[in-house]
Amino acid sequence: MGSERSERRRRGKVAGNGRLTITDIAKQIGVTTKTIIRWEASGKIRKSKRDWRGWRVYTPDDLNRIEEFHSTLYEY
Repeated sequence: MGSERSERRRRGKVAGNGRLTITDIAKQIGVTTKTIIRWEASGKIRKSKRDWRGWRVYTPDDLNRIEEFHSTLYEY
């Protein structure tokens, strides 16, 4: 059961509610959390929503949009 939970976290799901943290997004894309914060501050990506603690929370749609933006920066 513990490995299932860590596998879910590795894939970006947090507590089964479909929300992602900035760390989840950064790991999936391969950038740092500071990079995402810079992109938000400069208006390159949409600012995230915040939870009751003020922490950034993202949806899978947000992840898709950020991945699309990231793919425009680098050609592989």
